[in-house]
Amino acid sequence: MAFERFPLRRLTEHPKNTLDRRIWPATLAPVTTILDEGLDLGPATVLVGENGSGKSTIVEAIALAYGLSPEGGSTGARHSTRSTESVLADHLQLVRNAGATRRGYFLRAETMHGFFTYLESNPSTTGPNVPFHEMSHGESFLELVVDRFRGPGLWVLDEPESALSFSGCLALLGVLKELVASGKSQVIMSTHSPLLAALPQAQILEVGSWGLRPRPWEDLNLVTAWQAFLTAPERYLRHL
Repeated sequence: MAFERFPLRRLTEHPKNTLDRRIWPATLAPVTTILDEGLDLGPATVLVGENGSGKSTIVEAIALAYGLSPEGGSTGARHSTRSTESVLADHLQLVRNAGATRRGYFLRAETMHGFFTYLESNPSTTGPNVPFHEMSHGESFLELVVDRFRGPGLWVLDEPESALSFSGCLALLGVLKELVASGKSQVIMSTHSPLLAALPQAQILEVGSWGLRPRPWEDLNLVTAWQAFLTAPERYLRHL
C-alpha cells in the first residue's frame, strides 16, 4: 500500500469506551454502522442524505474527536456558546496515518455568525484580520475558506452550501479540489448540494435508514431528484 499523507485512515468505535446502542445517537443507523463496522477514509468523503439522517452528527463527531472546536475553527479555537454536541465523539477512535499533519479546520454553516464575532474578538497576531461582518454571508464564508484552508490538514465542512450561491459553490469546490489534489489534505463534508457532492476523488456515502452506502454521483437520490425537478418543475409544484 502506498504511504498516505492525509491525516485520517479510519474511524472505529473506541474499544475502551463503547456506546450503548439503545441511546441516541447510536440509534441512528449510520452511526451504528460506523460503530459496528468502522469506516475507511480516503482523501475526500462526502455524506449526503435527508435532514435528520445523521450526517451532520457524524461530521461533527469526527471534528471533535480530531480536536477541532465544535462551533467552528481550528484545534486552537475555543469559541462556544451553547453546547449541543452529541456524545459520539467520545466513543470514536481515529486511526491516523503515520507522519501526517495534525492541522485542521471545521466550518459549519449554522454557527458562522457567532464564529465570525469570535474571530473579530480574538484577532490574529501573525497576519491580516478579515472584517467578516462587513461582508455578505456567502462572501465571508468563502473568504474564511481561502484564508484558513491552506496547506496540509483535515478540512471538515457541515452543509457549507447554506451560505453560498451556485457560483459560490463552484468557487468552494475549486478550493477543495486543489486541497485534495495535493495529496496532503483531506476533506470530510456533509451536503445537500449535488454540485459539492461532485468533488473529485471523493467517496460519496448516502446516509439513511439503511446506514451508509457508497453510491456513484449520478445514482444519488439527491442528484436524480434535482434533475427531475429541473426538467419538469410543474410535476412537483402542482402537488404542493
